[in-house]
Amino acid sequence: MKKGTLTALITIILISTTLIMACSKRQKVDLIIANATIYTIDSTFSKANSMAISNGKIVAIGSKFEIESMYLSDKIIDTKGKFVYPGFFDPHCHFLNYGITLSNASLSGAKTWNEVVDRLVKHQKEFPSDWVQGRGWNQNEWDIKEFPTKDLLDKAFPDKPVYIVRIDGHAAIANSLALKMAGIDKKVKIDGGELISKDGKLTGVLVDNAIELVRSIIPEVSNSIKTLALQKAQENCFAVGLTSVSDAGLDLNDVLLIDSLQKSEKIKMRVYAMLNPTQENVDHFLSKGIYSTDLITVRSIKLFADGALGSRGALLLKPYSDAPNTIGLQVETTEKLNKYCEIAYKSGYQVNTHCIGDAGVRLILDLYSKILKSTNNLRWRIEHAQVVDPTDLPKFRAYSVIPSVQTTHATSDMTWADERLGDRIKFAYAYQDLLKQNGWLANGSDFPIENINPLYGFYAGVVRKDLFGSPEGGFQIENALTREQALKAMTIWAAKANFEEDFKGSLEVGKWADFVILDTDLMNAPETDLPKSKVISTFVAGELVYQKK
Repeated sequence: MKKGTLTALITIILISTTLIMACSKRQKVDLIIANATIYTIDSTFSKANSMAISNGKIVAIGSKFEIESMYLSDKIIDTKGKFVYPGFFDPHCHFLNYGITLSNASLSGAKTWNEVVDRLVKHQKEFPSDWVQGRGWNQNEWDIKEFPTKDLLDKAFPDKPVYIVRIDGHAAIANSLALKMAGIDKKVKIDGGELISKDGKLTGVLVDNAIELVRSIIPEVSNSIKTLALQKAQENCFAVGLTSVSDAGLDLNDVLLIDSLQKSEKIKMRVYAMLNPTQENVDHFLSKGIYSTDLITVRSIKLFADGALGSRGALLLKPYSDAPNTIGLQVETTEKLNKYCEIAYKSGYQVNTHCIGDAGVRLILDLYSKILKSTNNLRWRIEHAQVVDPTDLPKFRAYSVIPSVQTTHATSDMTWADERLGDRIKFAYAYQDLLKQNGWLANGSDFPIENINPLYGFYAGVVRKDLFGSPEGGFQIENALTREQALKAMTIWAAKANFEEDFKGSLEVGKWADFVILDTDLMNAPETDLPKSKVISTFVAGELVYQKK
């Protein structure tokens, strides 16, 4: 045998032996994701194409060769080039309430008040109930952009109480029977709320705190119904790639229910609970410190400064351009807001306050500043931050206050918001301006006010258009987010807004294997393809929780 041939043969034997030894030493894992474009969302925004998972966490991520040479598994998913992202995170929504409202009449998209009432009648025929309830009406989408009156409701439902909520959740309308049951007449007054009248008569429209006058007499939903609602909400969320949600405003019993369902494995959605400001919550949670498991974190309190722009409840520094007799509503007293901020600060809890109008934002930033005093890592948040006076922007940086925004609010409101704000519209939905203050922000949906699909929020943030492609050039496009920023805002930055960035929000070794497989490259696809993106599968802790049929 020639020397060269012998050398080549020895080399082949050595390589084969090395590969056999390497294979024999490969670590067994539960799952391998292969042949994918994996956006890790790590500090360098790196990409990989394979990932090894064991015990619900990522043990390795890298090239196909690196993963296959070090790991083996009985379960390998070849994505055939599909796109993998960290599980999407909605940092501000109403998870439980969304599930409950799924059983009520859907009023979103109705073009007239007549259509709203027709939908209620149809829903009651199919699903009769003691109370007629629904959500989603929006007078700004009608030809006559005015609050309705209860007259049609009284005709359609003379013997049943009706309570239907506006799309923003900050206004509702009740029929005469519901008002009578609640003891409401023209003499009733309520701080932080309004009973709308027309020609000296109550119209049935309730704004902000006035809503509670009727809502409080509606029978409490049972835990068994809430359980079904949470399971349906989870099913729908997994189908759009959501693996974590922040439920903004929960009572004690609801938090305990979610926790118990997670522990019994009936709910696998990860939940960040924002507590309502009640003494029950203070006694059970805040007084005892932070509570957390693998699936739920309780370390924040949800407050309200004002109402919503669509119902003219947002608190403005100057009167509404289309209603010069009002500046909106402060829905909680400054004393109460300060009280709960102090309690939260002493308990090590985060404060997340709903602020829509520029006066509401200023009120809370100034209140925060007295407690926080300087930059910090407490991550107190302004929820929505829809209208911010330019002179208040630096306060976000000075006191490390995090904007928690909803980009679909901009594209939902853009056709009428200028009527409310006039020239102030240029200071509204200013996400890039807000992001620059601390270098990051969180972006959610506020569902059920908006659609639960986080990809709609990605599209709205980047393109600033509605799903029909309007307006041409985008709405106030100077405040659009880049694609990288928009993806971070619904993954790692959303996790960071909840102090959870060390174990989720990106695909890195040691973190939970929460991820979603899409058919679309969000970083490079044409903008028209973004809202059409489809979720192929969703995983929580390495477990398949949704598969497209």
